[in-house]
Amino acid sequence: MAQFKEISPNAPAGEKLLNWVDNRFPASKLYKDHLSEYYASKNLNFWYVFGALSLLVLVIQIVTGIFLVMHYKPDAALAFASVEYIMRDVPWGWLIRYMHSTGASAFFIVVYLHMFRGLIYGSYRKPRELVWIFGCAIFLCLMAEAFMGYLLPWGQMSYWGAQVIVNLFSAIPFIGPDLALLIRGDFVVGDATLNRFFSFHVIAVPLVLLGLVVAHIIALHEVGSNNPDGVEIKAPGAPKDAQGHPLDGIPFHPYYTVHDILSVSVFLMAFTAIVFFAPEFGGYFLEYNNFIPADPLTTPLHIAPVWYFTPFYSMLRAITSEMMYVLIACVVIGAVLAVAKGKLPTLFKSAVIGSAVALAAMMLAIDAKFWGVVVMGGAVIILFFLPWLDNSPVKSIRYRPDWHKYLYAVFVINFLILGYLGVQPPSPIGERVSQVGSLFYFGFFLLMPWWSKLGTPKQVPDRVVFTPH
Repeated sequence: MAQFKEISPNAPAGEKLLNWVDNRFPASKLYKDHLSEYYASKNLNFWYVFGALSLLVLVIQIVTGIFLVMHYKPDAALAFASVEYIMRDVPWGWLIRYMHSTGASAFFIVVYLHMFRGLIYGSYRKPRELVWIFGCAIFLCLMAEAFMGYLLPWGQMSYWGAQVIVNLFSAIPFIGPDLALLIRGDFVVGDATLNRFFSFHVIAVPLVLLGLVVAHIIALHEVGSNNPDGVEIKAPGAPKDAQGHPLDGIPFHPYYTVHDILSVSVFLMAFTAIVFFAPEFGGYFLEYNNFIPADPLTTPLHIAPVWYFTPFYSMLRAITSEMMYVLIACVVIGAVLAVAKGKLPTLFKSAVIGSAVALAAMMLAIDAKFWGVVVMGGAVIILFFLPWLDNSPVKSIRYRPDWHKYLYAVFVINFLILGYLGVQPPSPIGERVSQVGSLFYFGFFLLMPWWSKLGTPKQVPDRVVFTPH
């Protein structure tokens, strides 16, 4: 049993209360470990505010979601009307609903920027592999949460978007039709589907999401934050003061809490401006078709997911029968290069060639729709392996060869183009562009073990580069 800490009977009441709590719960210890005595690098820039903003938006979504659930009816006959009731009759219901819908898009904006910061500064590299994996799991969980919540308004785009995405599972060989039936709970998207998605959106997925967020933060604070220079300020050889604190670090509180409060203030100004003046955001945050009740007998002219799914939706649409031959050629070329360049025994070389031939035959035998689903899912799953794909001798983009910056810029532009094509109706030109973009997306990661080693990196300093301002 732990020893109780005693304080003077004449101590102030607040100090006595804190001591009483500390003897039963490590409140002061948590405050010191994660705020006042958690040292972060002194040169963190504005790219490092998006983690705190993600946490803020998560809180907004949970709080507004609780109030929406009080009035929402998860019934196919009543769902759309209940949303209209929230918008028109519930006091401040319109504000809560618009905060929740805008928060969904804001969540993906800050998470995409947060992940991009990790990409350019090498925050996934040793010793932060687990931090990155937890982050990717949060992203995957967030996509599931957003997709399930998208069905709940029971508008035209909600209904038909769910119909299209759920039907994709039926393309999986052998188990596909049964899996799609299990997800829908019926032979068509209906009341059973709505109840399933509601329960997952409100209870199951948020619990997993919160657990992953806690694990992400604990793992981060265990190894310490990265910085734009990629210098480990807490490494055994790093300079420290007499108390053992890193000389290149500063306490997270009050320095970075003030830093984050400023970013939160700017973010909330932009967030409230959208909520009050443009909650639909031109049809990107709330599609106009979703203000029409779901009608199984009337299909919208163009069915597309919300903007944050569209880059992956473009990759799904890019996989056609013609594209299959390109993918087969990529598999064969990859196998030949692996055999030619790799120092492998003859038996392993034969196994690689045989596996490539078998995979090519399987790709021809199975419908392209299935491989589109594989590509769409693989575009997210491949992010989990990033710590082991990057072989660059330095972490940060600051000290990599200059052409790496242009390559990352092209990657971002390509991702944005894929996102734009995903909201557009299918067209021959759009199809070709999305196919090229999909190949570049996967090539960026799959060829990273090769291209990340090319070029001569700049000298990484022993101490962080920091100029007070």
